[in-house]
Amino acid sequence: MGRVVHFEIPAGNTKRAVDFYGKVFGWKFEKYPGPMEYWLVSTGDSAVPGINGGILPDGDKVRSTTNTIEVDSVDDAAVAVKNAGGKQLSAKNAIPGIGYFAYCEDTEGNMFGMMQSDVNAK
Repeated sequence: MGRVVHFEIPAGNTKRAVDFYGKVFGWKFEKYPGPMEYWLVSTGDSAVPGINGGILPDGDKVRSTTNTIEVDSVDDAAVAVKNAGGKQLSAKNAIPGIGYFAYCEDTEGNMFGMMQSDVNAK
């Protein structure tokens, strides 16, 4: 069963968004050491139910808060999305040391991400 494991919040000004969510909710942030600007969000104690996420510059793909769902295989899940009437919006991308990721859209026009864990992803 796919489970929501991550969220993304797009921001016109990531520093301002990081400051806002830190002040309002006490969230903690760490800059992801990748090639793009991305702030990892820790929303609280991992022993308490909830999910963590990220803040990224708004762009052509992510324009609203987006949930990421864990899947066993991005390739298989993309086929299931298409067969159910949805769309794959981005190619499967490797996130080194974490896994594989793709954006999709449901039948109602809502975007979501799919993440396949794989520490060997390159």
